[in-house]
Amino acid sequence: MIHFNRLFSSWFRMRLLFIILLVSICSFSKTFAGGQDRAGTAAAPELRIPVGGQYLALNGSAVAYASGLEAIYWNPAGVNLTETNASAIFSFRQYIADMDMSYAALSGNFGDFGTIAVSFRSLNIGDISVTTIEQPDGTGEIISPTYFVLGLTYSRLLSDRISIGINFNIINESWGGVSANGFGVDVGVQYRDLFTPGLALGIVVKNLGGSMKYEGSALFLQADDPTSGRGNTFYQVAAASFELPSEFSLGISYTRALNEENTISFSSAFVNNNFAYDDYKFGVEYSYRDILFLRGGYLFSDGSKDERPNIFEDYTLGLGLNLKEFASVDVSLDYAFVPVQFFDSNHTFSIRVNF
Repeated sequence: MIHFNRLFSSWFRMRLLFIILLVSICSFSKTFAGGQDRAGTAAAPELRIPVGGQYLALNGSAVAYASGLEAIYWNPAGVNLTETNASAIFSFRQYIADMDMSYAALSGNFGDFGTIAVSFRSLNIGDISVTTIEQPDGTGEIISPTYFVLGLTYSRLLSDRISIGINFNIINESWGGVSANGFGVDVGVQYRDLFTPGLALGIVVKNLGGSMKYEGSALFLQADDPTSGRGNTFYQVAAASFELPSEFSLGISYTRALNEENTISFSSAFVNNNFAYDDYKFGVEYSYRDILFLRGGYLFSDGSKDERPNIFEDYTLGLGLNLKEFASVDVSLDYAFVPVQFFDSNHTFSIRVNF
């Protein structure tokens, strides 16, 4: 009976994994039509701004082995892959055009039940002066757009090799008397020690959800319709709705211990973007005694006829420090450098604390 239960449990886990993979493939074939010809038409573009310094330094190639709270963005299946009871992270990214991105998250490990995490992302655009045709130098009115994403994540180990995760995002954008709300879902799977120890596979589908449309008092305008006979009155502008920037990622990684003190990891990922070029990402991470980490990443898009697929350069760099051997708490610091065309380079800083 015990042997039968083990076989049934293994069969159930593999069937669940197969269903998740099937859903991912179906989403890939039906949802991810289009590409660069639809660039700039997606709702909530802030969903595609990476957060955290650890895996951004690898150019997002660590889909197969991302773990901890940064995995909420890259692959929620890795959130449960920590040995701590609770974790916290805060990250700040100096973005383009004087904008910045803040990210914070908390997680708790509940044993066999899995890990639950909450996260918050905020894109700060800054103050914008309102101008009109009659007053091109400004009316004196200032608007401060707010863009934020509130997430709830659940991640669980199905076996010692397979983990799954799902992330629910509530999206809000508001500025100048209008606002839009949306809901998105990310689903991910990671399979470790595939065929050989250290080899991992990861699959994630991100930003699945309905469309977003702006509404609010600023969409009511005064106008005079000569055919109505009602004189000057208010009319509502019907805003168009736009889809979320969905994407499908398939990643593979290999980690090898060179000796007791040195470890190296190679990672790669293919990303099919619904509103941009498809990306091929590569990364390498060197670790010394799990204290010092050196990272680098490279991005290639063969669909792009330009030198690079966007305003960002093709490479990223970064480093990390784990201070748990030198402090009374388990603290890690991470930094990522992202060079940019036309704007100042991006600098991302993260601090992680495990309890």
